[in-house]
Amino acid sequence: MKRRTGGMKLWTTLSKQATRSARQLQRTMARTVTDPMMRAAQKQSQSVSKAVGEAVGKAARQALTGVVTPARAPVSRGGGAWEEGQWGFGLGIGRLAQRRYRVFVPPGVTVARPAPLLVLLHGCGQDAASFAACTRVATVARDARWVVLMPEQSSHANHQRCWNWFRPTVRGASETALLMAMIDHVIRRYPVVADRVCAFGLSAGGAMATMLGLNHPDRFAAIGSHSGAAPYSALNATQAGKAMRGERGPDILAAKVALAGRRAPPLLLLHGDEDNVVTYDNATATAAMWLELTPAGMPKPEAQPARRVRRGTRRAVDVFDWQAGERPYLRLVRVEGLRHAWSGGTPGQAFSDPSGPDALKIALRFFSVSGQHPA
Repeated sequence: MKRRTGGMKLWTTLSKQATRSARQLQRTMARTVTDPMMRAAQKQSQSVSKAVGEAVGKAARQALTGVVTPARAPVSRGGGAWEEGQWGFGLGIGRLAQRRYRVFVPPGVTVARPAPLLVLLHGCGQDAASFAACTRVATVARDARWVVLMPEQSSHANHQRCWNWFRPTVRGASETALLMAMIDHVIRRYPVVADRVCAFGLSAGGAMATMLGLNHPDRFAAIGSHSGAAPYSALNATQAGKAMRGERGPDILAAKVALAGRRAPPLLLLHGDEDNVVTYDNATATAAMWLELTPAGMPKPEAQPARRVRRGTRRAVDVFDWQAGERPYLRLVRVEGLRHAWSGGTPGQAFSDPSGPDALKIALRFFSVSGQHPA
């Protein structure tokens, strides 16, 4: 397969965006303070002054927080409740051992009527609030009746707020353990079905979701990755860049060691065929890896006829399924013309493409019918 080489490292892209924002901030502030004509114009026009102030504030927030398009804390307007908290390995260990999170609980979810749990992992340059805005998660989860946990990566753990999927033996391993501890905390605290936990993420969040599934396959009913790199394809940032460009494949042996004879959970892969940051090659490599990981003695999932779907003016998708028994085990959704962005996302948010089919709806449909594979 021909590899795409036009992509740049995601964190390099974000770093340049942050640098440009900082420089823009400095220039704007310099003009505001030193140029007497600008000061006169500001006195004459309060609306212009307000607009400049808002632009400066947005650039400052982006440069300081690592979030490309910051969003306000999510609120529930159609029912259900948002809560936020912090969890980690101990309050006295430090910031690297703690992560913030947000939880959305749909209306009607109670101890008597628990709901499945979706762990939704943001990508680089995002936090939980901006990712909630990008995905419209409250609306989709309310309609489908899923409790949602949105962990938030710390800028102290990664400057661009990327999950450290590319450091599986060091920081990535500790983040995987921390996320599992957070999931356990949420299961204890909220009315969720403990054996119906699924994880889905964008970009670095998608790669981390697959790492969770490979390291803890018995804990997840299904896993999903949107525009994510292939798991176990890198051990450091340099290798990660090559993997994202499709120049490094996953380490099958390392994945088998992590699984320890267990079968990987059902997997959804959603990827744009024009992604120049994390190439589509990563999706096909991950799919091939998942099939290769079938334990000895178990029948391999069977390929189904490919389907092409297009609804209205949304981007067309090609759907490739592999079936395990009566349920889909592996699904690869290729979105035509989609770059490195959340399919069907909110306008105005970074890494969001409103013209694509709704990625979260696609994921929840797959999670609802795939279930966990037979033991």
